[in-house]
Amino acid sequence: MTAAVATSNPVLDALREKIASLEGGTLRNRSVLPFGVPEIDAQLPGGGLAYGALHEMAGGGNGAIDGAAAALFIGGIAARTSGKVVWCLTRFDLFFPALAQVGLHPDRVIFVECDREETVLASFEEALRYGGLGAVVAELVRLPMTASRRLQLAAEKSGTLGLVIRRWRRQTEASDFGMPTAAATRWRISVLPSEPLPVPGVGRARWLVELMRVRAGEGGEFIIGACDGQGRICLSSDTADRPDQASRSFAIG
Repeated sequence: MTAAVATSNPVLDALREKIASLEGGTLRNRSVLPFGVPEIDAQLPGGGLAYGALHEMAGGGNGAIDGAAAALFIGGIAARTSGKVVWCLTRFDLFFPALAQVGLHPDRVIFVECDREETVLASFEEALRYGGLGAVVAELVRLPMTASRRLQLAAEKSGTLGLVIRRWRRQTEASDFGMPTAAATRWRISVLPSEPLPVPGVGRARWLVELMRVRAGEGGEFIIGACDGQGRICLSSDTADRPDQASRSFAIG
């Protein structure tokens, strides 16, 4: 056989690329936004949150407190992107100084206040398709599979980071978070007691971060220090010397 036989076939190459796209393989080729925490990045294909994909976050079981932590977790992620951030919501109750404390200055954010959830979905999709943004955030009670597929496709086409924060008006609505969606990752954030200090005082806020689902990867649990002024997190210093308690991996079925 000559070397010429091994040259690529444009038709076959295009077909392979199409199949990889249908299987979600394009996420492995896109750039990612790493957390900078090796234990977390190792659980994510490519070593970080994939751009051109949808990522879903929610608070744990402690109502508004955990919901606020989830919003700050998203704010920290958005803060580490470049460009404007579009934030779509129906309840205009974000505390701007808290977003600024995790590195997301309100001057970077374009807030889209909607009168109903359907408008949030439409605005979210339009912003994802627009492209050229650092991230697009949407606050949603429900995320139906059909809608999530449209959003995922919109993110893929523009390469934009799509972030969904699930917010519930009543606890009974939280069960919807267990329903399948097209999101590439799904996270749950819960507030823990602050980091202990050697002297009296309040240490850095701590969260339990659960990576509940990740496409083509494994989930895990991590005790972390909350986002700092640049949106960065870290493994809690109280547990960094105890890997069995700092993180726990589990297979995704």
